[in-house]
Amino acid sequence: MSELMSGALELTGVGMGFVFSFLIILVGVMVAMSAVLTRFAPEAPPAPAKRRQEPQARASAPAKVDADTAEAIRIAVSKYRARHK
Repeated sequence: MSELMSGALELTGVGMGFVFSFLIILVGVMVAMSAVLTRFAPEAPPAPAKRRQEPQARASAPAKVDADTAEAIRIAVSKYRARHK
């Protein structure tokens, strides 16, 4: 092999070894931090129970509708129901 090729392989091996070593150290530090935090961190307070929201109260009195409007609504509803049986 040429000197250039052996230098390239050596540099590749050193670089890959450095990255592999760094990743192993990183995983070890993360495991150690997890153990330390689990041991010394205070317990998390329990989440408060969600309250059910009460439905909004309806208006005390229905809106006033004149007779013509009420008749138009009644006719429209009856036509709708006749078509969608």
